[in-house]
Amino acid sequence: MNAERKAEFLASLSRVVGAGNVLTEADMTAAFLVEPRGLFRGAALAVVRPGSTAEVAEVVKACAADAVAIVPQGGNTGLVGGQTPDASGGAIVLSLTRMKRIREIDALTDTMIVEAGATLAEAQAAAERADRLFPLSLAAEGTCTIGGNLSTNAGGVAVLAYGNARELATGVEAVLADGRIVNALSKLRKDNTGYDLKDLFFGAEGTLGVVTAAALKLYPRPRARVTAFVGVEDPAKALKLFRIAKDRLGQGVVSFELIARIGLDFVLAHGIDMRDPLAAPHPWYVLFEAASQTESGLEETVEATLEEAFEQGLIADAALATSLTQRNDFWRLREFVSDAQKFEGGSIKHDVSVPVGSVPAFLDEATAAVLGFLPSARVCAFGHMGDGNIHFNVSQPISADKDEFLDKWEAMNEVVHAVVARYQGSFSAEHGIGQLKRELLARAKDPVALDVMRAIKRALDPQGLMNPGKML
Repeated sequence: MNAERKAEFLASLSRVVGAGNVLTEADMTAAFLVEPRGLFRGAALAVVRPGSTAEVAEVVKACAADAVAIVPQGGNTGLVGGQTPDASGGAIVLSLTRMKRIREIDALTDTMIVEAGATLAEAQAAAERADRLFPLSLAAEGTCTIGGNLSTNAGGVAVLAYGNARELATGVEAVLADGRIVNALSKLRKDNTGYDLKDLFFGAEGTLGVVTAAALKLYPRPRARVTAFVGVEDPAKALKLFRIAKDRLGQGVVSFELIARIGLDFVLAHGIDMRDPLAAPHPWYVLFEAASQTESGLEETVEATLEEAFEQGLIADAALATSLTQRNDFWRLREFVSDAQKFEGGSIKHDVSVPVGSVPAFLDEATAAVLGFLPSARVCAFGHMGDGNIHFNVSQPISADKDEFLDKWEAMNEVVHAVVARYQGSFSAEHGIGQLKRELLARAKDPVALDVMRAIKRALDPQGLMNPGKML
């Protein structure tokens, strides 16, 4: 695109969204062009900030007419580069953050319709004001957006009880690559009228269209909640504790998080106002949370669960949160693990999942494989044991050169993912594919499944303008 045509194109976008919402100056666009870990950095013709679905549709039509690629972006919290443009500078970044309306809350049907740019925290707060719960919960919930959550099929700490993001939606509104609007904002739990179009867009990372709004499922707010921080000897004992908890509490088990001691050490060393929750250190920890619609009896059941586990020699110590402040302190320890690793130098991260019953064996085997590859590496494993999703992160050896360590990223991936494959697991449990795992997907996915994905992409985006270079 020559300079004259570029100016005309940007002017056409300004007429749609307003000149102040077409950002081209470097100081205004810089934050949109790099992902949080700095692994991917790109360039763009402009960052465009529409304020409505109609404006999104007009922007997309203009891009289609000039064959300009579109990179949809929400809160820019993704960890695989799915929201980052390439270095060519030929695409626009379509930022949805102005589209924040909570269009409707229907407490009778337990649904709400939310625009894509609303943050997860804003959606949670809107549900709470209606005395309801929107249960998706992530460490980045103050910044990540509903559109991004659905486009990446986000997971988080409550998947065990409520499911991933796509399971928390009943309908979608999306703009196709030609600018047409799919209006499928159904609030129905049963709608057996052909293909389920919403699931085309949820998890597609913006490669098939732009999610502009969604109908989300709500739940009654729990009337009781109990949070425990538990010290255990190893993941095998943590798994047995999980089985006891499920047997006693059923769906009342909302979260069951596993943390290696090294992760807690990192947090205590680098966090502000962080304290060891138990009297003595333990090799592993479980952060276990249960909830109930009944105000009484939950704490007694959790205590009985822990007592049974203690009698069986499964746990060494435990603390129950006695206040909201203490509960939040427990969760801050868990949520800061990933950030704390930054202070320990380079970190090669793996977002993997295996069958829940295989988590202990996977951890043993993957740790041995990593130490066989690099004996001085520091494995920092933590994550959602209750649904089999482990963040198997490897921190650089003490005093090692960070760049030399990170140069081993692909080789380390091969070591860890080989173990994941032996357990019939996934190399991308909740973070998505983006740019980081595109080649992995091409190697690991069933070839026929890949053919189907490519056929869908061609049908909905024949020019290949929707988030090119991501996923496929």
